[in-house]
Amino acid sequence: MTKILILILTLIFTFNVHAAESNKGSMPKHEWSFNGITGTFDRAALQRGFKVYREVCAGCHSMKLLYYRDLLDIGFSEAQVKAIAAEHDVLDGPNDEGEMFERPARPADRFVNPYLNDNEARANNNGAYPPDLSVITKARRYGEDYIYNLLMGYEEAPEELEVGDGMYYNKWMDGNQIAMPAPIYDGSVDYDDGTDNNAAQLSEDVVTFLKWSAEPELEVRKNLGIKVILFFLVLGTIVYLAKNRLWREVH
Repeated sequence: MTKILILILTLIFTFNVHAAESNKGSMPKHEWSFNGITGTFDRAALQRGFKVYREVCAGCHSMKLLYYRDLLDIGFSEAQVKAIAAEHDVLDGPNDEGEMFERPARPADRFVNPYLNDNEARANNNGAYPPDLSVITKARRYGEDYIYNLLMGYEEAPEELEVGDGMYYNKWMDGNQIAMPAPIYDGSVDYDDGTDNNAAQLSEDVVTFLKWSAEPELEVRKNLGIKVILFFLVLGTIVYLAKNRLWREVH
């Protein structure tokens, strides 16, 4: 018995040590409205986040999986979506003469890519390819917390670290060097609703929008999950009562 007790205590101690090591330097967690079993997207934050993406990120980063009509789901009207889409031109055709032509984008079109191809994207970013942001929160470890901390993680490089040409120091980037300059700073985007436009708020809003773009069905999935749980609770209760009634005379 003594040996078993010692073994259990050793395993507990080892587990605690490993847990402490894994938590050391872990990604800070941010409070999100969509977290938790009942979490939902803040529609105002989504619209502000789209504004940040539109004015700051869209010049370099594509969102190939989104259609302009998807913006209806975050509270934009049909007229607003049409106006947003019409700001961009898309290549269409061929026409009756067999030629390709450009036309204003429509709500049924995908978000227009800022570059014609990957080579143009690399050439305009010192050889670094700007990733598509459609599902970026699912493609990165720590998801939305990583993207938020990355946006807020730009600092002056330590004296002992030599930053390469065209690179910037970011404490949350692997290797602490990133080709993208700090995209967000205090006041870089003006909000129409009067919300404070400091860097932390801008980063939170754009990450909320990116989370929605990666999981637009999140709220529906959570609602369905709650209904399923309640269904099984009620069903379990009924089955338990029926079992007790049927077997109450069996000893």
